[in-house]
Amino acid sequence: MAASVIRRIFVLLHRYIGLVITLFLITVGLTGCLLAFQPELNRLVTPHLFPAERGGRPLDLATLAERAQRILPAAQINLIDVGAPETVIVRYEPGKAADAESAVTAGYHELFLDPVSGVELGRRVAGTGLPTGMDNLMPFIFRLHYNLSLGDLGMWLLGIAALLWTIDCFVSFFLTLPARGRTRSSPATGVQRRSYWMRWKPAWLVKWQASAFRLNFDLHRAGGLWTWLALLIYAWSSVYMNLHDSVYAPATRLFLDYPAPYWELPRRETRLEQPGLDWLQAVGTAQRLMAEQAVAQGFTLDKTVSMRLDRARHLYIYQVRSSRDIQDRRGRTRLVLDANTGEMKQLHLPTGQHNGLTVTMWLNALHDANVFGLPYRIFVSMLGLLIVMLASTGVYVWWKKRRARTSSV
Repeated sequence: MAASVIRRIFVLLHRYIGLVITLFLITVGLTGCLLAFQPELNRLVTPHLFPAERGGRPLDLATLAERAQRILPAAQINLIDVGAPETVIVRYEPGKAADAESAVTAGYHELFLDPVSGVELGRRVAGTGLPTGMDNLMPFIFRLHYNLSLGDLGMWLLGIAALLWTIDCFVSFFLTLPARGRTRSSPATGVQRRSYWMRWKPAWLVKWQASAFRLNFDLHRAGGLWTWLALLIYAWSSVYMNLHDSVYAPATRLFLDYPAPYWELPRRETRLEQPGLDWLQAVGTAQRLMAEQAVAQGFTLDKTVSMRLDRARHLYIYQVRSSRDIQDRRGRTRLVLDANTGEMKQLHLPTGQHNGLTVTMWLNALHDANVFGLPYRIFVSMLGLLIVMLASTGVYVWWKKRRARTSSV
């Protein structure tokens, strides 16, 4: 196939993939720009739920579980998150009993506790739909970024868009390359071939004094080139987050050792209502097993991050920060145990255990702006705006070319 035909095919691919995913890119770019500073925005928007850090020794996870169950006796607790130093987040399902407590908790999904005293700080709705107040503004922005606030349908739509974006990263990079070697005349040397770099150099530059069309074209091409690696990382990590089981995991396992995470384990026939191990027993068992694995695997424990109950798979998931973690905040060292027997099912270390898991944890940390401190978080926030610019200039260039073609007919 002739090079010109291949290039024409790539032009069409870039054009129509870009048009299809434009709105998705603008949405994730704008929301991602904000989420790079999610902890700070949480404290700004909802200071009563995310207050400034206080002095004092935080309560342990078992005590917090007991406090949460005392406050919510009719609820089913599914997560206790102690990863943020200023607050404890308890996710739960309201009780079904027709009593006063159920009436109070109906419709709420998250309870916030003071990590030092265990006193309730507040509650908020974390469901779908538009935000109804400042309390659920940041959860809405997160859902909009993650699944367009459309649940599973939104995850699939964004996942497909992310996969197309990944493909388009390679297509667009190819289109910036010089099509063929050109020649130029020189009085001193006669005909002379320009170097490859000299022919590629214009793709990296922006002619700021050019026409509106040329300026938009240069911003689109050069902006994508200078940030190409970052764009590819964000595109592929989005595939990981939205199409993990169907695309990311199979592709990664073709090249790397990537173990199945707990959510790939089979669901049980019945949903677990009352686990064999209550929260206090589960926390004690998880802490003992994690300490044993730390000695056996040669890593040190820093702090507890969260404990989750997966009622569909009858599992507790215990997450800590350890010496194997790479993130600036929180941690992804994870131990999974049977919710009825306490038997250990999985241990996943972010680094040093499986190379596929190490790559995945780096993708996740880079996507979440959770490495390299404040400079990288600023870069990620600016990258979100740049993604919006790339999508907008791409549509403008397409519209101008289409208008020119139409007027010439």
